[in-house]
Amino acid sequence: MANLTSMSGFLLMGFSDDHKLQILHALLFLVIYLLALTGHLLIITITTLDHHLHSPMYYFLKHLSLLDLCFISVTVPQSIANSLMNNGYISLGQCILQVFFFIALASSEVAILTVMSYDRYVATCQPLQYETIMDPWACRQAVIAVWVTGGLSGLTHTAINLSVPLCGDRVIHQFFCDVPQMLKLACSYEFINEIAVAAFTTSTAFFCLISILLSYTRIFSAVLRIPSAQGRTKVFSTCLPHLLVVTFFLSAAGFEFLRPPSDSQSAMDFMFSIFYTVVPLTLNPVIYSLRNKAMKAALRKVLSKEEFAQRKKYFKALFQL
Repeated sequence: MANLTSMSGFLLMGFSDDHKLQILHALLFLVIYLLALTGHLLIITITTLDHHLHSPMYYFLKHLSLLDLCFISVTVPQSIANSLMNNGYISLGQCILQVFFFIALASSEVAILTVMSYDRYVATCQPLQYETIMDPWACRQAVIAVWVTGGLSGLTHTAINLSVPLCGDRVIHQFFCDVPQMLKLACSYEFINEIAVAAFTTSTAFFCLISILLSYTRIFSAVLRIPSAQGRTKVFSTCLPHLLVVTFFLSAAGFEFLRPPSDSQSAMDFMFSIFYTVVPLTLNPVIYSLRNKAMKAALRKVLSKEEFAQRKKYFKALFQL
């Protein structure tokens, strides 16, 4: 540890010092990562190839899957590699990149979930105006705003983190370069700017959560007026899981970012970090998309022999040009 912490990088403590437990952690994370990778790539492929899914809802779902795929790739592969090599060292450059992409993608995740809740609100409460409000131009602008917002947030946090002088051993009690844990390494009160930015980010996330809750409250209020019990069940079965995942993700992230960082991490602290960095990103393909009848029908179509043969013939002709 003395040699590692004297270098310019950081030492990620991870889940355990026992190499056997580290191997177990690496295998579990590898399985989770492969499941998430498969689910998100399927959604991106299906929503791109099937023209019946070229609607605002599936357009946002595709970008959510792309965000989730990038988000989980920021922390999990590095953690797997560290556990397999029994070496928690991460260079300064890797840590800076991890902080940037983590904050940028987390901010974009919250933003697109807010956009998706508004899309569902318009579809449920203003169906006659849906095509006018959620036209292709508006959808593209919303997605651009999501990515730009995340990028600016990531740049701001990263720039301030680079300007904060660090003191003592560069040991991070986490399996990735977590911003709250890095704040603990700051000298004296030099991290006041980072606290101000973190407070602004938390306030923005809280505003997004309120917007999501308001959208779903209006949706549930409108659904309760539907005379058909089957119609109510269909909407509730779709919206409730969405709301639970969003609340779960933001609550776990809020707990991690708002609590004062400690000198050591407990098993519960690691579990909370997994709850907002791994679990929602793995469950999103099932909750948002693969439970959907249209998505399942499109998946069967894409995987069918006829469709596969047709695609093969198309690409063969394309490469012969």
